Amino acid sequence: MSEDVKKSLFVQGSILAAAGIITKLIGFIYRIPMANVLGDQGNGIYSVAFGIYNIALTLSSYSLPQAVSKLVAEKSALHQERNKVRVFMMALLFAIVAGLLAFSLLWFGADGLEHLYHRHGLSRPLRILAPTTFIVALLGTFRGFFQGHRNMVPTAISQIVEQIINAIVSVVAAYSLTRLHAGTPEAPSYGAAGGTMGTLSGAAAALLFFIILTVIDWKKMNGGMVHDGHPDVSVLNIYRALFLTVIPIILSQIIYQIGNTIDDLIFGNMMAAQGAPDALVASMQGVFHTQYLQLVNLPVAIATSMAASTLPTIAAAMASGERELALQRSGTVIKFNMSIAIPSAVGLAVLGKPIVTLLFPRLMEYRDLSAMLLLTGSSAVVFYALSTITTSILQGSSHMSVPVVHSAISLVIHIGLIYALLRYTGLGIYAILIGNVTFPLLVCLLNLRSIEKLIGRSWDVKKTFLIPLLISAVMGLAAWLVFRLCRFLPGHSMAVSLVISLVAAVALYGILLLRSGCFSREELLQFPMGGKLVRLARFKEQ
Repeated sequence: MSEDVKKSLFVQGSILAAAGIITKLIGFIYRIPMANVLGDQGNGIYSVAFGIYNIALTLSSYSLPQAVSKLVAEKSALHQERNKVRVFMMALLFAIVAGLLAFSLLWFGADGLEHLYHRHGLSRPLRILAPTTFIVALLGTFRGFFQGHRNMVPTAISQIVEQIINAIVSVVAAYSLTRLHAGTPEAPSYGAAGGTMGTLSGAAAALLFFIILTVIDWKKMNGGMVHDGHPDVSVLNIYRALFLTVIPIILSQIIYQIGNTIDDLIFGNMMAAQGAPDALVASMQGVFHTQYLQLVNLPVAIATSMAASTLPTIAAAMASGERELALQRSGTVIKFNMSIAIPSAVGLAVLGKPIVTLLFPRLMEYRDLSAMLLLTGSSAVVFYALSTITTSILQGSSHMSVPVVHSAISLVIHIGLIYALLRYTGLGIYAILIGNVTFPLLVCLLNLRSIEKLIGRSWDVKKTFLIPLLISAVMGLAAWLVFRLCRFLPGHSMAVSLVISLVAAVALYGILLLRSGCFSREELLQFPMGGKLVRLARFKEQ
């Protein structure tokens, strides 16, 4: 394997990570005005609808980018150009069928789901999201094909384009429909439906981008089909390989996604049974999903992006017989993710209240609740990031069913815990928070144990977890002190204080991490601008 290919994991992973950060930032930017327009009740309807949509998406297409990228990467490593295109075509047919089934489920089942979830007006956003599932199924196949070539640039560009269009359409449509129905009981529902229009428009634009890109490259791909000289893999074998890859990923991800919507289902029905007003329950769900989960999910996007590039890279290395290289890269990826996730969790806990106050100025009624959710539940950032990347490592190493079992075990425990807490305590929304932390915690512990047992990879606990945690604690204390001291600045404002404290925290953490010896010189050189990082870390030139 060439040196360029060996370094591709972090180069391509960083491209997706950067795109993930950009799209999440765009998501924050547009969700702020949209959340303020919808209000807590509208946000509750919107978040429940998206939870159901994510289940349909997982069943129809969420696994396709990973599955197709894994199979294409394996065919590419064996120089089977014709077969990798056949994999793409068969996957596209699979996406069409699965996407149509998901569309039918949401479109024709919208009224039944509204009744089941005890959420008035839920059917409107669900019917907007129904065609989106079909479009995203096709989109996932195209993304997986390019990712299987270790080319993350098309996916990164399409994600940014998708999110920009999503942002514009969502805000405009949510504002327009909320204003049109202002003063009526249906205003929150129509506003939530307007917010989902952006999702549909953005996905359609991203799919069009990939279709154009594929048409441009088709002649080159067709030439590879004619001249590669390898025997054709039968359609039956392609679908067998596809299903053996897709099904475990679907099961693993469906367990992840279904946790949130089961929480919504249990919470809504049990709170209604206890006599809580529907508007209050919807508002609590809106606070949890909008002001807590949105912030928590931002740093997790980095782990998700790195996982997308880790799976095909590990699969290709395993197919080429370079097991040690795959293990080495997987360990570095986990260390890199923890160096991002741990300080992010600390920062959200320390600065949660000023962050939500600045981002959601019109949602002040439950500000203290959202700040407390971040303070007590920000550790979910670490556990979701770690469970995501370890799942990808196991799947890339052909242990496809192991993460599924782990996720299933965690989900059963999660449901039992949530039900007991809601039934026998007065914790309310904090019961959902506890489940949101314990579920990924158990998954990542089980995954780490299996990686060590099945793959033979052990972890440097000190450099992977303890050093980032210690430095993050120092960073958190510094951020809190700087934010407090900024009150004495002339013309003091909360926004300026928050920016100054965040910049100071990031700078301090970066310097301390580089000087701590957490990453070796060789590991830093794999990152973008690795040479500069090595100089900042003060490694001696050899």
